[in-house]
Amino acid sequence: MIEIFVNDQSLHVNEGVLLIEALIQNRIDIPYFCYHEALGMDGNCRMCMVGIEGQKRPQIACDTIVKAGMRVHTTGERIEDVRRRILELELVNHPVDCPICDQAGECKLQDFYMDYGLYDSAVSKGEKVHGAKHVDLGANVMLDQERCVLCARCTRFTCNITKTHELGIIGRGDHARISTMPGRKLSNPYAMNVVDLCPVGALTSKDFRFAQRVWFLSSTPSVCHSCAKGCNIFIDHNAPKYQKERIYRFRPRRNDAVNGHFICDAGRLSYKSLNDHRLTCNNPDAMDRAKALIQAAHNIALLVDANLYCEQLDALVAFAQRIGAQLYCPNQCYYDEGFGDEWLRRPWRAANLAHINTLGITQSTPSEAHDLIISFNHPDLSSLTCKHKIAFSTHEGVEADVVLALRSWAEEAGTLINITA
Repeated sequence: MIEIFVNDQSLHVNEGVLLIEALIQNRIDIPYFCYHEALGMDGNCRMCMVGIEGQKRPQIACDTIVKAGMRVHTTGERIEDVRRRILELELVNHPVDCPICDQAGECKLQDFYMDYGLYDSAVSKGEKVHGAKHVDLGANVMLDQERCVLCARCTRFTCNITKTHELGIIGRGDHARISTMPGRKLSNPYAMNVVDLCPVGALTSKDFRFAQRVWFLSSTPSVCHSCAKGCNIFIDHNAPKYQKERIYRFRPRRNDAVNGHFICDAGRLSYKSLNDHRLTCNNPDAMDRAKALIQAAHNIALLVDANLYCEQLDALVAFAQRIGAQLYCPNQCYYDEGFGDEWLRRPWRAANLAHINTLGITQSTPSEAHDLIISFNHPDLSSLTCKHKIAFSTHEGVEADVVLALRSWAEEAGTLINITA
């Protein structure tokens, strides 16, 4: 650890780190477009200019290594004027379409303009260089070349993270722009992460496009249930006027021990199944019919879904003991060999298989000796034969003697154990 001084405040930071990392870790405001903690420095946007005592001119914090005794100034008239001029260069060709831009409300260009801008433009709308708009890049990503500030986050993601190299910067000067390589589309399984990485509205999601204003959304921290990896996410949801609560998108939530900054596209889009074809109400006599079937049964199998929370599974273990049932979780329906990879996707498409293993629940199919099967949202119930069935289900379309509505995992709180824990 070494001591540096920022705005005359003493900070103890790790030796050898970038100055911008030290500032972010200590929650000192510093504007930037191109730097990202998962991608590292690039040094092209120049917004992170700071004053360093002993240096003749301002320096970029993303390419400056901290040194013991260094004195840094992130505020002041000179530094703010430099940032204002750099920001004006970013805005020279930027379109004035904030009212229709999906990024409005979470756009760094808007934020920095409010911090350092508020000046009259030196360029008229007619003098701006125009680029292609609503370009379909593939993989649910749309590009507006006019909005791009050439931070190169997206190109560095496909180059250094996914190593699929679909995106690049072509052209020079004012005509430089993001594009896919000739004859290629953006098609890797993590492509939609470029939407999160884009600090402005150049890259947007086709799925979320014009669906909702972000300031109307509430964000709830959660965990993706698309596979056993357990990627951390935010669930963005809202109840528009005269409508039921709906989920509009999943976003990655940083957890360096699990998924870092990213999630796969399949997990990101899995929210759709939570909105549609939901089972929302029960028949008035459904619970009495279920109770009568349980009391009359002599051999009961209790099927549990491997996506249930630990607390729910523990309660069902106690319930099975109370009614004398045998617990099952047939697991072959969760295995998808083609889905897994070496990064975030796992072939086991269930969020809590680890706890199923911990509890010692049988993972084979129950025999036909049972005269009653009670399913708690297990996806394979329809393939099983039995005299009577009771189904607790989140969605419509389940065939059973009695079907009772169950909340989805997004409507409950609980604990999961991911497969790498």
